[in-house]
This record gives sequence, C-alpha cells and structure tokens, in this order.
Amino acid sequence: MKPIFDGADGPYVLYEENGAVSIVGVDEQGHPYNTTYDVLPKDYSVKVVSHDGTHRFNVKMKPFERNYWKYESPEKLLVISDPHGDIGSFLSVLIGNGVMNENYEWIYGKNGLVIVGDIFDRGVDVLPVLWLTYKLKHEAREAGGALHFVLGNHESRVLCNDLDFAAAKYEELASYFGIEYASLFGSNTELGQWVASINTIEIVGDNLFVHGGLSENFYNGNYDIPYVNEQISSALFLNYAERDKYSDDSEFLFSSSRSYKGGSGPIWYRGMFGYTDVVDHYLTEEVLDGLLKRYDVKRIVVGHTEFSEVSFFRNGKVIGVNVHSQKNRERQASRGILIEDGDIFVIDDKGGRY
Repeated sequence: MKPIFDGADGPYVLYEENGAVSIVGVDEQGHPYNTTYDVLPKDYSVKVVSHDGTHRFNVKMKPFERNYWKYESPEKLLVISDPHGDIGSFLSVLIGNGVMNENYEWIYGKNGLVIVGDIFDRGVDVLPVLWLTYKLKHEAREAGGALHFVLGNHESRVLCNDLDFAAAKYEELASYFGIEYASLFGSNTELGQWVASINTIEIVGDNLFVHGGLSENFYNGNYDIPYVNEQISSALFLNYAERDKYSDDSEFLFSSSRSYKGGSGPIWYRGMFGYTDVVDHYLTEEVLDGLLKRYDVKRIVVGHTEFSEVSFFRNGKVIGVNVHSQKNRERQASRGILIEDGDIFVIDDKGGRY
C-alpha cells in the first residue's frame, strides 16, 4: 500500500463520550491509523516514534496534576527553551548534560530541568518531544527531582488551531481525518489535558521562569502567579475571541499585540532586555526591580526572543535562553544555562560549561 504521509506522527489519545479510547496517528510506513478500545489494556503504553524512525520509546500514561508554582532550588537546575519539535537537539542537550540516558530515561536524580515554553510548532517531531517531556516529568517526580515546563505562545496558538507556524504534516493529518488539528489536543485528550495542567509562570529558588516576559502592564496589574496560571490554563481550549471575553484579565494575559501600551502578556512580551529598538514596549529598570522585589527573586529567565547565544541583560537580572537549537548544536555553541549551588553557567550539548 502506498504511503499517504512521509513519516510517523502521534500518537494522539482521545477519550470518547461513550468511554471508549481512540489512538490516532501515523505509523513509520506513513499509514494513518485510528484504533479504538472499549477499555485500554492493563499497563497500556503509547508507542512513540520520531518522524524519520530514528528515535522510539514507550510511554505509560499516568495520573498527573499541576505543578506547584514555587519550589526550593535543587543542587542542579538545567534550563533550556523553545524545543519546537526538534527531537534531535532536544535529546542531544539532555543526554549531553546528564539529564537522561540513551534509553530515554531520567537520570538526573533529585535535580531539576526547566523548559521555558514552546515545544509546539516549526519542527516535525512535536509529538515525540511532548511525550518525552510527559514521560520525564513523571520519572523526575518519582526520583525526587522535578521537570518544570512553562507554557509558551506556540502552545497557546496550536490549541487555538492557529497553525501558521506548524509543519505541514499536522494540518494534513487533520485534513485526512476531517477534523481541526486542535481537536487532537482538546479537553477530551490525554495531551490536551496534560498541557492544560502546565503552569505559565514558575519560581525555582531565586529564579522566575516565564516564556515571553513580564511587562509594565503585568506589574501594574499586581498579578498573583497562581491566578495567572489558572486563568491561562482554563482558557486554552477557547478560540481567540472567546479568550478575550473569558474574564476581566484574560484579554491582557493572552495579548500578543506589540502596540499594546505598557507591554503585552507573559507568553508574548519581548521588552525585558532594556533597549528601545525591540518590537515591544521595553521595561524600565524601576519596574524590573519592582517585579523582582514583588516576587522575591533575583532574576527572570525567559525564552521566546531568540539570540545567537544565551544572553545576560541588566547585570544578570534578565537572562534570555532561547537560541536556535539546531544551529547551536552543530557549532557547539550555547544551549542553555545550569544553575548549580547558586552559580550560573552557560552550557553546550556536550556538558561543557563556561
């Protein structure tokens, strides 16, 4: 049988109204499948294969709950951002820095990993990166460590069926099944429910993690972090217009407009870096210091805005960790940071630090 697709995708797990469970995806030969179980077999694992068949692992679905929003700092905390469906670069930095082994298992013990948003879009292996993050998050907790993944603007976009930055394969799969792609991450799906349990802002030790940044409008709103996390998660399954009307604060919290006076919401804002030629309202030193004091942290670590290297701003009070994963992996340049015993190191794919 001639393949319909040029690589693997999925699996997507959907819970039907009658209690049945559907497993949807594309196998390694490019053939779509939709397998329905009245009841999932005991100890059922989803079988995950990368687009080109190079990587494969199984994931047991387990109960999950929202992370707490504030944690003590572990001995080691590795921080990366914006994987964007690039499974090769994702594996490289995690294996090279001792977070996981080549069997896709957490080996970082009681230490921590932070992913500062944007697993979705651009690459062809969004599902393997999502499932691996899901898997490692469970394993980290069982080992006494923690995996912290905060939502980015591309999680928000895809769950709203905005596929402008998604690889063509995802819209093609949805078209084949005659559905909207976002429905594969709906409130009746395993990964949709899991993504909706993810926080937008977390604090670990002296470090606040948020994908875009915190604007002057955010400061003036005097927002409580658990409230922000709940508001964004609760509205994820709504379309753009519905999100704007969801609550008094939801329009701002999801706002992406660069003309939004005082800066946009936390998953989109780009103005934390302290210079005036950015495409968003830049944050003054006074407001930045006010944010650090309010949330009792020394620094804010962001993804979203891409730099050629991991970059430190404003005497280290703002750190931008989003780099081009593939380019920096290939040239052995910076990929993230390691916070160890209060010291901050820039790291590469081989475990090098400087």
